[in-house]
Order: sequence, then structure tokens, then C-alpha cells
Amino acid sequence: MTSDDTPPAGSLHGLRVMVIDDSKTIRRTAETLLKREGAEVTTAVDGFEALAKIADQRPQIIFVDIMMPRLDGYQTCALIKNNQEFRDTPVIMLSSKDGLFDKARGRIVGSEQYVTKPFTREELLDAIRTHVNA
Repeated sequence: MTSDDTPPAGSLHGLRVMVIDDSKTIRRTAETLLKREGAEVTTAVDGFEALAKIADQRPQIIFVDIMMPRLDGYQTCALIKNNQEFRDTPVIMLSSKDGLFDKARGRIVGSEQYVTKPFTREELLDAIRTHVNA
């Protein structure tokens, strides 16, 4: 660590990340990749579970799947962005759909970026580097 307490380049040490996806495989993959980089990862199976955890965990960046039961990714993102306390938290949409309409809809509800599944380690890390002032 340097004297001003910033983590070394490439390290996500202490960064609070939330991954919301109804696929256990996707949650586990993202969690493993990010924890290996030093991030503190919280997962949720859908928007309802995520909203309950966000206030407690206060993630610095949120990855959210679009297609989920109960509350989809667009609705979840809109609710996060409409909350005064969390509106500046970057939300990255995850989806196996990569159509223009899906990406545009993600922007409309306030997401910062759109990552197509299956994602790579670099795509996750690039999204974090782009949107979190670590």
C-alpha cells in the first residue's frame, strides 16, 4: 500500500461489489473472479433480494442480470437509480442478449454499461476500472 492508502494498480482490495443474477453459475463465476482480485463480493438471486442487501452492504458497483424472475434487471436498476442514496452507484447490466434495443433500454433506466454474457475476467475488471474511482 502507498502512503495515501490507494490500492496498487490492478487490485480491487476492499472494493464492495454486488452481483445480481438468477444463475448460480454466473454468480459463482463472477464472485470467484472478483474475490481473486481482492474485492468483497455480495450476491443476490434477484432484484428483491438485492434491494434488501444494498442498504446493508453499500456496494461501490453493481452487476445486474436483465432476465430475472420477480424483478428484472431494468426494474432493479431503475429502483437503485431512483434512490437518492445510491443513484451515483454504477450499475452494469449483464445479459446474453446484445441487441441495440436491450442496450438502449439499459441506458434509459440509468445503467452505466452493458456487458454481454458469457463475460470474461477482463470485461468485468474493465467495467470496474472505468466506473469506480478506486
